[in-house]
Amino acid sequence: MRHEQPSEGALAALFCLRCHARNAARLAYRCPDCGGILRVERPLPAGRRWRTSDFVSERVTLGEGGTLMRKVRPDLLHERFHGQLYVKDETRNPSGSFKDRLVAAAVSRALALGAPGIVCASSGNAGAAAACYAANAGVPAIIVCPESTPEGKVAQIAAYGATFHRVPGDYSRSFQVGIELAAESGFANVTTTYQNAYGVDALRLVGQEILDDLSGNVPDWVAVPTSSGPLVHGVWQGFSDWSVQVPRLVAAQSEGCAPIATAFREGLQDVSPWPAPHTLASGISDPLASYPDEGSLTLSLVHATGGQGVAVPDAMILSAMHDLARRAGLFSEPTGATSLAAMRQLFDDGLIGEDDTIVCLVTGNGAKDYAAWRTADGQV
Repeated sequence: MRHEQPSEGALAALFCLRCHARNAARLAYRCPDCGGILRVERPLPAGRRWRTSDFVSERVTLGEGGTLMRKVRPDLLHERFHGQLYVKDETRNPSGSFKDRLVAAAVSRALALGAPGIVCASSGNAGAAAACYAANAGVPAIIVCPESTPEGKVAQIAAYGATFHRVPGDYSRSFQVGIELAAESGFANVTTTYQNAYGVDALRLVGQEILDDLSGNVPDWVAVPTSSGPLVHGVWQGFSDWSVQVPRLVAAQSEGCAPIATAFREGLQDVSPWPAPHTLASGISDPLASYPDEGSLTLSLVHATGGQGVAVPDAMILSAMHDLARRAGLFSEPTGATSLAAMRQLFDDGLIGEDDTIVCLVTGNGAKDYAAWRTADGQV
C-alpha cells in the first residue's frame, strides 16, 4: 500500500523564528503574522533515530539520503594535516545533488496537503530535483532558473518534462518569479532556500547521518557549500536533536558571491544582499536580494558553533574540484568542491589543528557542469 504522507510527524507545527507564533501544518512560506522564517516543530521519534520515511512518502521517494561518508587521505587537505578528513558524497542522490532531500520532503508534504503541482525557483540543482520527483509522483512541475544556469542542469530539467522558464538576471529574480507563478497556479512552492520549511526540516538527517557514521563521535568541523544556508541548518539541527555538541560549522562561499562570509569577516550579525554575483560555482550564486534574513539565520548558526564564514576564489574551488576527482575519485561540480577549498583556506590561515577531524559535504555531481570542467582542465 502506498501512503500519501510520511509515517510520523505528519501534522508537525510551523514555528516562527521571529515572533514565536505556532501555526498548524499548511502550505505557508512565511509567518502570516510577522513575515518571519518558519521552522517545523516535531517530536523526536520514540526510541529510535530519524529515518527518511519520517519526512518523505512512499509515493515520492526515490531512495534519497543515506549517502556515503568516507575517509580520504589527509594530504588532500594539506601536506601538513595529519588528522581525519571525510567527504560526505551527496552526489549519490537520485538526481545528483543534496537538493533531492529537501525536494522529496517538500513534495511529500505538498501532496499530503492537496497541492495539484509544484513550482521551484532554482540555480539548477533544485530545479532538476523538483522535475525529477514531480515526474516520479505524476504531478506537474514549473521550474524557474536564471539564464546563466549550466546547460547540464538545463538538460536534466528538460529530460524530466517540467515546464521550464529561463529568467534574465541573477537567482533572486528567479526566486521572485517562482513566488508569482506559485500564486497564479495554486501549486506548492518547493524552492529550496528556507522558503519551504518542510524541505528544510528533512535536512536534519544530514547531521544525524554524520553523527551515526562517526559512531557518535563529533567532528571538529563540518564544511558546507552555502547559498542561503538550509544545509548548514540541517547539520546543526541533526546534532542538536540528540543533545550532543555541534561541530564548528563552516559556511563556504565563493568570493564572487559571499554575503554570509563577508558579514562574518566584518563581525556583523545581519547579512546584506550581494550586489553582483559572478562565480563559476553556480549552485551558490545567490545574492539573497529578497531574503537577507535567511543568510542572517545561517550566520547565527555559524557564530553559535564557533565556526567560520569563508569566501574562496574560483581558482581555489577549481583546484579542489580537480583534486577530489584525481585523488579521491569523486566527480564534483564547482559548488560541491567549495567545502574542501574553504577548509584548505582555514588551514592555511592557522585556524584548523593538524590533528582535527573534518567533514566536507560535496553537494553536486560534476556531470551537471561540464563547462566548469573544461575550465578546470585549462587552469589546473
